Amino acid sequence: MKSFEIKTKIFFGEQALDRLKELPYKKVLIITDPYVVQSRMIELITTPLKEGGIDYDIFKDVVPDPPIEKISEGVRVLLEYKPEAIVAVGGGSAIDSSKSIREFAKKVDDYGEIGLVAIPTTSGTGSEVTSFAVVSDRQAERKYPLVSKSLTPEETILDAELVKSVPPAVTADTGMDVLTHAIESCVSTERNEFATALAEKAIEICGVFLLRAYLDGHDMHARQKMHVASCLAGLAFNSTSLGLNHGMAHQLGAMFHIPHGRANAMLLPHIIEFNSDINKHSKSRKEYLPAVKKYSTIAQILGLSSYNKIMTVRSLVNWVQFMLKEMDIPLSISQMGTITEEEYMSKIDEMADAALMDGCTATNPRQATKADIVSIYRALW
Repeated sequence: MKSFEIKTKIFFGEQALDRLKELPYKKVLIITDPYVVQSRMIELITTPLKEGGIDYDIFKDVVPDPPIEKISEGVRVLLEYKPEAIVAVGGGSAIDSSKSIREFAKKVDDYGEIGLVAIPTTSGTGSEVTSFAVVSDRQAERKYPLVSKSLTPEETILDAELVKSVPPAVTADTGMDVLTHAIESCVSTERNEFATALAEKAIEICGVFLLRAYLDGHDMHARQKMHVASCLAGLAFNSTSLGLNHGMAHQLGAMFHIPHGRANAMLLPHIIEFNSDINKHSKSRKEYLPAVKKYSTIAQILGLSSYNKIMTVRSLVNWVQFMLKEMDIPLSISQMGTITEEEYMSKIDEMADAALMDGCTATNPRQATKADIVSIYRALW
């Protein structure tokens, strides 16, 4: 028996931030990063809170790939301030930090119920509606996924006003993260009709609006559409989990600090090729691999097609590579120019072991061996 549920209440559209005036809490802790405070974006949050008569404090020490040490500091601040709810403002790191801080605080001090309102400032992670969080152990150079329904925010607020200043490179990286979430959800071994409907809509939106948002950050219609697509993809993979793409990307982020969305984007053509086996397909094979039909459907949603399914999947790979080129995302590690070949190759074996153990890899449509993963990492160079 399978199930599908949406725990998070979603507020979106124009003036969605007005919801903050109506929150059913008297005291909240805002968890965010230094940029949100320094840029005064935080005033978009604090002003409606003041108008609603809600007291607040701000923990602004969130950093990318939140390390265990910062989570511990956040737990200390929360236990001292004793809010009724957390308002998480930022990208995936701020929201993941908030989830983790809430979870650990409840365990450390038997805190009781505490609400979580997630307000994303990037259109990418979908973390605002998922039961996942990722924390980093920098000494071990590892990322650890947390998975629990209790991590899921009660509310999320999607307001494009918060993403209009996101620079083009971040728009590209986070947008490709949305696309990867949606594609992996569609081909996951845990896919279902409800999640697939959400994921396919997210893919359709990416096909129309991602490049528009990248080319013109002030195109608020495109911005709002991508903000919604990010949430749709999050709802989808929250039900289905992800796949090898994320399992391998997590290691690139932990080992070489490649931004998560960019790592996903660079891997995506390679993973589609592996899961469909289009490079080794022959006429002697009686049936396509299960992922081929699903990738073919995705290609058709994007307006791509060819005279057979294998060529249609090939057109999907070509389209992804076209998007990377158009948005100045490197197609290979060597193109980045920041990592030496010796340094990269020396870490492949370790990354492959970690990718095999990553929770996302378990739902990949094609089972990968360590040798397969090593081969993909090498091809990525």
